[in-house]
Amino acid sequence: MNWTRPDRALRVDLSAGTVTSEAIPEPWLDRYLGGKGLGARYLHAEVPRGADPLGPANALVFALGPLTGALPGEQRYAAVTKSPLTDTFLDSYAGGTFPEQLAGALGEHMLVVVTGRAEEPTALVVEDGDAHLEPADDLAGADAAGVDDAYDGAVACVGPAGENRVRYATIASDGGDHHAGRGGAGAVMGSKNLKAVVARGDAPEPPADFAAAREDAAEAFADSDVGRWQAASETVETVDFANEVGGLPTRGWQEGTFEGADDIGIEAVREAATGREHDDAAMPGGFEVESAEGTTIPRGSTPISLGAGLGIDDFDAVAELGAVCDRLGVDVITAGNAVAFAARASADGHLDRDVAFGDPEAARDLIRDIAGRETDLGDALADGVVAAAEVLGTDEYIPSVKAMELPAYDPRAAPTMALAYATSDRGACHRRARPVEEEAIAADGWTDADRVSAVVEEQDRRSVLWSLVADDFVGETVDDLGTSWLRAAGYDVTPASLLETGERIWTLVRLFNVREGHTRADDSLPDPLTEPLPDGPAAGETIDRDHFDVLLDRYYDRRGWDERGVPTAETRDRLDVDVTLDELDTLSQTR
Repeated sequence: MNWTRPDRALRVDLSAGTVTSEAIPEPWLDRYLGGKGLGARYLHAEVPRGADPLGPANALVFALGPLTGALPGEQRYAAVTKSPLTDTFLDSYAGGTFPEQLAGALGEHMLVVVTGRAEEPTALVVEDGDAHLEPADDLAGADAAGVDDAYDGAVACVGPAGENRVRYATIASDGGDHHAGRGGAGAVMGSKNLKAVVARGDAPEPPADFAAAREDAAEAFADSDVGRWQAASETVETVDFANEVGGLPTRGWQEGTFEGADDIGIEAVREAATGREHDDAAMPGGFEVESAEGTTIPRGSTPISLGAGLGIDDFDAVAELGAVCDRLGVDVITAGNAVAFAARASADGHLDRDVAFGDPEAARDLIRDIAGRETDLGDALADGVVAAAEVLGTDEYIPSVKAMELPAYDPRAAPTMALAYATSDRGACHRRARPVEEEAIAADGWTDADRVSAVVEEQDRRSVLWSLVADDFVGETVDDLGTSWLRAAGYDVTPASLLETGERIWTLVRLFNVREGHTRADDSLPDPLTEPLPDGPAAGETIDRDHFDVLLDRYYDRRGWDERGVPTAETRDRLDVDVTLDELDTLSQTR
């Protein structure tokens, strides 16, 4: 199909069983681009303050970018909603075949806005610029691979974990090879009885003037350090890097290095791999591995959370655990942290179930219990570590921010990561800003101003790229924030205007979180990070709370937020953030 500038949204009301098309307000298109930005603006407009994330009043937005289908690299989509894990804003991203076919199927639409709740399991089928709902009763209980096999076209679906409203359930695509993972978008989808979204369409032809810009970006990526690293190692080499700097969370965050890292790191993955995900030398994608659960593609989070995090040094066992999570539709990072929490609680005598580090069978059984909420322990852990600790009356053990468990890097080995985690808009996330590499190189040369600048600038930059919904790897090599791409497609933008757009989007999301009751206290660090690391290059390192408070004050000041973390009226006016009067009234009451 020929490319047209997308400017409409499909509205799906599952309660009424209707699908309608509407124009996206033009000011929103100008201010927020697409993806994360437009998704956040719709969330402000659609979701009442204090709405239950698993209730029908919550919205789930499947968001593309203005150039999805034409961008270099792997195409991606954003799932935007209010998180059932954190009770705040959530944007999760996934690649694979689904976003490319969705772009072709949607035509002039950029978003699918889903509200309400269906009475029975339902599928949404999108093709030829239109969509319809159809029954999916026969797929109740099916895993991601089973749902994918049931349809022609590309499928995004929930597995048993989403149906059972596990608060960190994923939206799976390509049979479980790709996931909109962290924060529980799959639980929201499951709560709406939306089993699957099926897209049937070829990727749109890019604008005539865009081909050269796309080709230049693809060549620049292939020749970049990031491109060569991705082609050689994908994200699995994160295991080796984190271990080298002493920031590899091991045995439930009790250590910073893992003696079995070589057995689950990049060399182990290469040795076990049967091929790569894509037939593309420049961007071959992940490593395909055979496991007892079938073919799986372990990303870096799999050996970190399900390997080192659980003290398991058998790569085959780690790959199988990852495949179990993928089929059931469970986020591997929180699943690994949940099992690690259970192992520490068991060791301290708080559980009547034997869960131990280094035991892959116990981990597999517990993950299945969590996905099905089949036991008291599984049911408690299905709500996340913070909620489980409260139910079980134990220490939390596992560090979290805004109730989302920390992922790949232990910030005690790189303190600027602590600021990045704490100020992340969706909870602990290593993708909002990842200054750990810069800090490792800069060492003692960094000032507090440098640390704050690194976090703010990367957060704003990623807000732009995630509103374009660009490939994460390609985005890291783009110097102009996609200006050349957008201008080739007829958009009047500059790098400076796009950077301001990123700041506007970050501020808009902060306003949503403040509206939902989040305060400075939610930007704090968990107690486990104040304990010194016992081993590795970062042995003895800890987070100094007094120094962190200074950094947070500097961060708020740089952002134009008050001491409570609320964007000031001057900042809102400068950025032209168009929240409603009701939202402004709510904000004034929190100041």
